[in-house]
Amino acid sequence: MPKKERQTIIDIASYRLPLKIIWERRRNIRAAIGKQAILLRLPLGYKVNERDEIEKIKGWLVQLANKKEGVLDRLAIKHYEDGQVLTVGDHQYLLSIRYEDRKTHTARLRGKCIELKLAVGDEGTNLQHNLKHLLSRVIAQEFLPAITKRVLDLNDQYFRMPIKGVKLKYNFSNWGSCSHTGNINLSTRLLFAPPDVIDYVIIHELAHLLEMNHSPKFWSIVEKAMPDYSEKEGWLQKNGHFCDF
Repeated sequence: MPKKERQTIIDIASYRLPLKIIWERRRNIRAAIGKQAILLRLPLGYKVNERDEIEKIKGWLVQLANKKEGVLDRLAIKHYEDGQVLTVGDHQYLLSIRYEDRKTHTARLRGKCIELKLAVGDEGTNLQHNLKHLLSRVIAQEFLPAITKRVLDLNDQYFRMPIKGVKLKYNFSNWGSCSHTGNINLSTRLLFAPPDVIDYVIIHELAHLLEMNHSPKFWSIVEKAMPDYSEKEGWLQKNGHFCDF
């Protein structure tokens, strides 16, 4: 019998956290904090009360949060409500959220108001995933011209390499990428970072136009353009989990 899994959301104190429940071939029950969710592994085929185990894991997480401040921060899910103000960089957006009997979600920007029309049937982690991408797509449209200009300015200042295009879209796995054809891709999560950190990621990707690797030569190119780049790297490692929709 193959393993099965499902995702849900649990509330712990002031946190909303993603929980992935995995039923698999094992003899014991195990809980852990994963990269993108709390993991609860249960033995497949054995009689285990899932609800009881979820309550146990909640108690464990409360104890953990009390012992180590901020340990759950990187997994916390943002909660959005109608009338809420969303701050991204130096921009503020008023959220207008309506749930309708529809199959798909829509989002559009009217001035500084983001109008979200959400399908009633969508909920839990799937809804959170869709909200991130909806907000990201709408906000990217407004930020793209300024980000593109910054990429071109930094390229002219330090690299002077041909650029095919600049894209700004939601990406969780990395902050940016550079293709062999000269496309610079940046994650909208960067919009929550300070301007100098955004500059670092842009310079990092532009440097790949000269060196498509992370060799010592590559890092010397980055350092020449931004001598204190390691400080920006450190900021992302420490605070990157706060940069998200």
